[in-house]
Amino acid sequence: MSSVYSLHKIMGVDAFTFNPADYSRFKFGDGHIAESFGEALAHGFLAQHGEALKAGKQLVILPSPYFAIPTASYAMAGAFKKTINRFLAVNRLPVAEEAKIHRYKTYSLDYGELDADSRLNLILNDKYHLDSQFLRGKCLIFIDDIKITGSHELVIRNLLKQFALEEEVAYFLYFAQLDGKNIHPRIENDLNYSFVKSVHDLGSIINSGNFKVNTRIVKYILNAEFADFETFISKQSALFCEQLTDLAISNGYHEMEEYNKNFLQLLTITHQNHHICLSTYKKDNAPTLTSPNLP
Repeated sequence: MSSVYSLHKIMGVDAFTFNPADYSRFKFGDGHIAESFGEALAHGFLAQHGEALKAGKQLVILPSPYFAIPTASYAMAGAFKKTINRFLAVNRLPVAEEAKIHRYKTYSLDYGELDADSRLNLILNDKYHLDSQFLRGKCLIFIDDIKITGSHELVIRNLLKQFALEEEVAYFLYFAQLDGKNIHPRIENDLNYSFVKSVHDLGSIINSGNFKVNTRIVKYILNAEFADFETFISKQSALFCEQLTDLAISNGYHEMEEYNKNFLQLLTITHQNHHICLSTYKKDNAPTLTSPNLP
C-alpha cells in the first residue's frame, strides 16, 4: 500500500502557497528554512495520516537518494524526523529509524533545467540500492522536496519492486507538488534560483549560522565562472575551502572536466597535491563521471 502527500500544490507559474525565495535559500543550504519546511511537512502529514501511524508499525524515514553529499531534502528530512518522533513518543510508539537510498552516479547537469523525458533518461541511467532486509515489514516514508514529473518516485517504486518491498506500507512525501497542467518542468529551476542568482548570493546562506552543505551548492560553486569563483572563494574561510575540496572529491567532482579549472584553483588555495585533479592525472581508458547523452 502506498500513498502520496504534498504540503503545497503548485497550480500555476505564479501560484505558490510558499515563499519562492525561501525555497531557493533552502535548496542552497539554509538550515533554518530546512527546519521550518521539515516541521511544517511533518505537521501536515500527521494531520492526514497520524491515526494510521498509531497502529505502531516501525517507521523508517528515507531522504532522497544521494552518493556522498546529501541533497537539500536530507536537512528537511532531519527536521521532519524530529517532529515525527515527538508525536511517536507522546503516543508511546517506537521512534523512527532512518535509512539511505544509495546512489552510485553523480552528474554535473542541473536536474531542474531538464524536461520530463530528459529527467527520466538521466535517472534511469543511474544505479541505486536499498537494504531490503532492514526495511522489510516496516512503514517506509520517502521524503523529497518537490514533485514535478514524478521521475524520482517512479525510480523508487521500481526499486521497491526490485527488492520485493512493493507490498510494504509506503508514503511518498513532498514539500510541494506540481499540480497545474501545461506547466513546463523548468518551473523547478525558476524556484531553485528565485533567490540565488549568482555565486555571490551564497554568502548570506553560508553565514546564516545554520548552513547545511548539499550537493547543489558544491556543484554550483565549482561550475561558477572563474572570475566569480575567485572573488567568492577569496571571501571564504580556510576551513570552508578545505571542506569544499574534500566534498568535491568525495562525490567524484574532481574527475569532471567542467569543474576542472575551479577545482584546480581550490587545490592551490588549500595547498593540496595537484595530481588529484583530472587535468594532471587521468588513468588510461578510465571513464569519467559525466552525464549521459540525452535525446
